[in-house]
Amino acid sequence: MLFIRIMAMILGLLAIAAGLLFVGQGTGVVRWPADSFMMADKAWAVRGAVLAVVGGIVVWLARRGC
Repeated sequence: MLFIRIMAMILGLLAIAAGLLFVGQGTGVVRWPADSFMMADKAWAVRGAVLAVVGGIVVWLARRGC
């Protein structure tokens, strides 16, 4: 069971990081990589926010032990 909690924690943290990158690119704050198709596209900012929230929920559940 500990292995599953650790894997959930890692996946949740990766989802948060990817979501924040999507938000940054979608809002135009992050300009890396320079030729990204997500630059200044608000739809990707919304998708990134949803991904970050889902990742946060997964981390929260992993820490609780559910």
